[in-house]
Amino acid sequence: MNNTAKKAVDLLLKNGRTVACAESCTGGLIAKLITDIPGSSEAFHLGAVTYSNDIKNKVLGVEKKTLDTYGAVSEQTAVEMARDVRKLAGADYGVSSTGISGPGGDGICNEAGLSFIAVSTAEKTVCKRLETHSDDREFNRNHTAESALSLLIDIIEK
Repeated sequence: MNNTAKKAVDLLLKNGRTVACAESCTGGLIAKLITDIPGSSEAFHLGAVTYSNDIKNKVLGVEKKTLDTYGAVSEQTAVEMARDVRKLAGADYGVSSTGISGPGGDGICNEAGLSFIAVSTAEKTVCKRLETHSDDREFNRNHTAESALSLLIDIIEK
């Protein structure tokens, strides 16, 4: 059992709050870590793995202009993903991840190990840029998921 996920779920349950996740580079890992915790069904509303830009737009509602202007791996996209999944699920918190797990970059300008995570509430959305400078896909996915859960905890505790 992941301790960070357990703490996040415990806080959600204690406060009677819910969460939804929109994931790209983590491929559902954030949702898995949350739902591994017994009792999480009371707090977890939705997990969506939105790998393609088309699905980010059609399912979540990320603006096509955002994707075309800033790309999938950007603060702007992470913010819209978190906000839109929260609204879609009717959850108190929306968590998102988008990035490049590796190995290799995106062939444009981004290297493996770059990701953006965001947590959205009705009042605000907080986004963080993460850079591991690693080509290790599993490490990057785990680091991004763990960081997203830590950011969720920080937001809940404030």
